[in-house]
Amino acid sequence: MSRKAFVALSVLLDALVVNACFVAAFFLRYGGQPPAFNYTPYVALWPLITAFYLLAGYVYGLYEPERTESTWAVVSAVARATVLGILLTAATAFFLGPRFFSFNRLVILIAPVLQFVVLVTWRLAALRFTPVRWPVSRILILGTDDAAVELARELERRAGWGPRVLGLLARTPDGPAKVAGFPVVGTVGDAARLAHELEADRIIVSSPPAVRELIEQLALSDEVDVRVEVIPDLYEIFIGTVDSAVSDIPLMQLTGRPVPGWFEAAKRAIDLIGALALLVLLSPVLAFAALGVLLTMGRPVFYTQERVGKDLRTFRIVKFRTMVRDAERQTGPVLAEDDDPRITPFGRFLRRYRIDELPQLVNILRGDMSFIGPRPERPFFVEQHLKEIPGYRERFRVKPGVTGLAQVSGSYATTAERKLKFDLIYMYHQSLLMDLQILVETLRVVLTGRGAR
Repeated sequence: MSRKAFVALSVLLDALVVNACFVAAFFLRYGGQPPAFNYTPYVALWPLITAFYLLAGYVYGLYEPERTESTWAVVSAVARATVLGILLTAATAFFLGPRFFSFNRLVILIAPVLQFVVLVTWRLAALRFTPVRWPVSRILILGTDDAAVELARELERRAGWGPRVLGLLARTPDGPAKVAGFPVVGTVGDAARLAHELEADRIIVSSPPAVRELIEQLALSDEVDVRVEVIPDLYEIFIGTVDSAVSDIPLMQLTGRPVPGWFEAAKRAIDLIGALALLVLLSPVLAFAALGVLLTMGRPVFYTQERVGKDLRTFRIVKFRTMVRDAERQTGPVLAEDDDPRITPFGRFLRRYRIDELPQLVNILRGDMSFIGPRPERPFFVEQHLKEIPGYRERFRVKPGVTGLAQVSGSYATTAERKLKFDLIYMYHQSLLMDLQILVETLRVVLTGRGAR
């Protein structure tokens, strides 16, 4: 059984067991016919009671298999969680007043005994017959100092939970072949190659001064997708947050931080609702722009172009046409400039107030784009930037956006390197609040007709 499956099963079974034991306690107390006066408070409170018990289980590690791998650990954690759950239930019934305090006291004594027995029994059976299988994590440690050795030993001690130490990386090539029994497989300069050859999932840096060299090396590699973490010094702690720990060794993740599932779901819901609402509200503006393009430039009214989106997948973006027909026939693909002669007067108006971007609401509905994200670039320029700009591939971990931090933080004609810095800042610190701030700033840019794009 995988770890995720075990956690999901634990939550579901615990919720069922807690309530089934309460019902059984009522039937035992009243001989199969609990009076409505006593049973009704439970019916009203069962969702809250369930939440209390799941919270108690979380507090005492019932949903972290690594904390409950032995019989005693299971018994101890379940006992504590059960006591906390019933205390929260009794306190809630008391403070909600007479109507809920009719929750029978003997039931409050019987239920936790039943819960303890059943929760312990199913967990021990699950551990006996369907042990949790941990995903293997193949790890390189950059460093040969005491911190690196201590970390390697801790990870080796936890090998049953998935970690596999592949070896250590030294700062210079003139060191020993082994340190404290762990092989030194190369130097920091070999990190990208070794990560690829050894199929490493993680690189943990015990010497923060080596971080910049490592990150820049990995950013230049097209073959490596590896999580980088660091044992932080005070400086790193001041500028970041500790993400995890191995025993009492704190770790900070520096690359590939996944966006939480709830954030992606919330952002997608906001995109869908917002795009539909804006298509309706701005329909007069869309009609005006379409008519203006038709009268001043002729057909086609819309302009579609291949762009590169999340995970380097291509899609066709939709915009109002703002340039003369066949604008790149003579030049080939070129980036637009502030005073680009190919832009028509009406097209310049549309660009000034970002009206030409409105048809991209259709791309948002399709799921190609989001309201907020890096600007979607053309394959021709993406191919160039991937070769020339370290870390450029990283921006394709998220959906491109109609607007974004780079678009509202500099000039339209700024360099791709500078735009990338803003894109990465957004990616690694994105939140719904930041999205709101970018939307407000975009509105300011639209209303004033100036700023980035």
